Amino acid sequence: MAAQGGAMFQEKVSRLLSRHNGKTVLKPNRTLALKDTVANRKLKKGEATCITEMSVLMACWKQNNFVDGLCSSEISSFYTCVETAQAAMKNQSEQSNSYGGRMPPKQAITLLRRYPNLRTEI
Repeated sequence: MAAQGGAMFQEKVSRLLSRHNGKTVLKPNRTLALKDTVANRKLKKGEATCITEMSVLMACWKQNNFVDGLCSSEISSFYTCVETAQAAMKNQSEQSNSYGGRMPPKQAITLLRRYPNLRTEI
């Protein structure tokens, strides 16, 4: 089924590149090939964690004129949340190499250099 979809795609590309009424429908300004490098970008950080615990802690501080002794339970709950979030992020980064199942850019560049695109037509 995938081969049939690929053939249909090739037919569509050839139809768009062919001349229709004397003019090309699609005129690429570059060669239709992948580059031999990829952008070396870092992935964005995930969303913030422990927001509710932090807001409860700050509300407690505001009510008690920023005295830590009166908000000890909120402080401990915030710190336990931070510790569990850090442990989960460390676990996740070890499992997926912090790229979310994607190939790291350095590895992709190495593979693209090993197997470059053909520059000449067959």
